Amino acid sequence: MLIKEVRARQINDSRGKPTIEVRVNGLSASSPSGKSTGSYETPCWHESLAWNIHAINSLFFPFSFNAFSDLEKVEAQIKKTFKFKDVKSFGANALFALESALLKACAASQKKQLWQVINPKAKVFPVPAGNAIGGGLHSEGFSQHPMFQEFLLIPKGKSVNENIKIMNSVYAELGKKLRARSTNDEGAWQTTWKEQEVLDLLSGFSKKVSIGMDVASSSFYDAKKKEYRYTDKHLSREQQIAYVNHLINKYKPVYVEDPLFEEDFKGFAQIARDSFHFIVGDDLTATHMERVKKAAKTKAINAMIIKPNQNGSLLEVQKIFSLCKKNNLRTILSHRSGETLDDALADYAFGFQADFIKCGIATPWRAVKLKRLRAIELSL
Repeated sequence: MLIKEVRARQINDSRGKPTIEVRVNGLSASSPSGKSTGSYETPCWHESLAWNIHAINSLFFPFSFNAFSDLEKVEAQIKKTFKFKDVKSFGANALFALESALLKACAASQKKQLWQVINPKAKVFPVPAGNAIGGGLHSEGFSQHPMFQEFLLIPKGKSVNENIKIMNSVYAELGKKLRARSTNDEGAWQTTWKEQEVLDLLSGFSKKVSIGMDVASSSFYDAKKKEYRYTDKHLSREQQIAYVNHLINKYKPVYVEDPLFEEDFKGFAQIARDSFHFIVGDDLTATHMERVKKAAKTKAINAMIIKPNQNGSLLEVQKIFSLCKKNNLRTILSHRSGETLDDALADYAFGFQADFIKCGIATPWRAVKLKRLRAIELSL
């Protein structure tokens, strides 16, 4: 494929915040943005969104693009043009949108689906993990809410289509039982209930779904006082570990994300786990290669969130997937709170053979990913 046209422009994400869309040979891709961000994420932009749009519109690619591995030539060209030592200096959102658009155009030129350009031998579909009840930073503006950021449904169906139906059904029932009047920026139900009240409610659906929870502990950790500040209690590190272990033993969640502050690798290793429970790193690892290596070496986690726009380079995202599989770490490919209508996350989840895809349940920006995953299943 000859790269004939590369154009970038500003669009708005699902929260109405500016982000970037890149079009290559008529095929477009866009990047989401996160509200809950880890300290080790690649910065979204080099200098600004405007700088990156101008930079992409001025790029020249004097070569053809015919395979995923050709991203190496793209990244080399960016480093050469802008004199970067590390291509991620270009900015994660801009780099991801550009690389994604190139892969889409490549797939179209070869009459393939996007996932086939990544891995034509992909067979196993990821299990959806849908944010059903929200809290934490995603409930800002609400006077009372759970401190945990997300309570997730992991359906027990045998196909993508069945799992989506299960999630939608349980999500609707939860709304009725909570008497919820609104949803947050990810489409999850808002509630004033405490963490254990929510978990009690979710336990009633155990025949259809397993429980997942994103504690997002860094968002309510006081680094100066070294304590976790809940609305009704302040817990020390040891007390937080004991509290999370109590919840694991009582409610048997499939996975627990970021149960401790993002620097506490040793503490993560003290959280209870077995072959059916996954202790997941998100802020801990931030889709950052060196952080993933440290987490694997210290056995801090047995699963991790991977967010493509948290890194920027899809080449490095592929390497992170390989590292996870080498170290028996389960993988969850994840959306962000500020999403776009781009459905490529489904292709990346299937192509990279993620164990789970975390892309929400409700709202057009979430449903489009699940619809695409179902379309891939039907095509096979």
